Amino acid sequence: MSNCRDIYKLVSENLNEILNLRQKRTMKGDNSPVTEGDMLCQQLIMDYVKSIGGDYEVVSEEMDLGNFVFDENKNYIVLDPIDGTENFTSGLKEWGVSVSIYKKGKHEESMLMLPELDLCLSTGDTLPGKNQSRIRGLSSSSLYKPYRESLEEGVEYRLPSCAVYGMYNVVIGSYHSFEKPKSARSWDILAGLNLALEHGLSVYVNGEAYKGEFLIPNQTYSFKVENNHHA
Repeated sequence: MSNCRDIYKLVSENLNEILNLRQKRTMKGDNSPVTEGDMLCQQLIMDYVKSIGGDYEVVSEEMDLGNFVFDENKNYIVLDPIDGTENFTSGLKEWGVSVSIYKKGKHEESMLMLPELDLCLSTGDTLPGKNQSRIRGLSSSSLYKPYRESLEEGVEYRLPSCAVYGMYNVVIGSYHSFEKPKSARSWDILAGLNLALEHGLSVYVNGEAYKGEFLIPNQTYSFKVENNHHA
């Protein structure tokens, strides 16, 4: 049984209710929005986690994790209930749900879900075919001037404004690469990093080869995920 697939079914079954809450938003301290849709999605998944037992600790974007201390003997579900909330609350379909499950410090399974686009990729899934894109996906933080000035001339870039969307597309080959130069959080990227590893992509975190390790949620990271074909 796949916990990620159970969560996919749970979100899908409640999608209309989640969408009905996309305009009910408040602004967080960092001036980013959170909607009642985010909170409903988080609560649905937390209720599911309680129902399955297994002594999981949920780590989610919408929690206060300032005092988090990693324990390699614990089981964790790292969750972004709605990644790309700015897109979600603006009526765009490019938003996602990210889930990554670790048992006793080891990655077990992950999922990237784009509910309004009816797309999902989970651990163990087979890709129907691999695209050979030359497009390089960038996070919105890539707009910062020092990084922007380092971008190569003549290269096709895209800014998806949703890490789940970017990760999904690089894993299936619709992006040649996807990266963020700073400030990524574990709930943004853990699922995508592990699915990229599973499908043979090159994965780097803070400039070092990533091998599936747990990422502490109260820290920030840079990352790059890249297909190995010539762009």
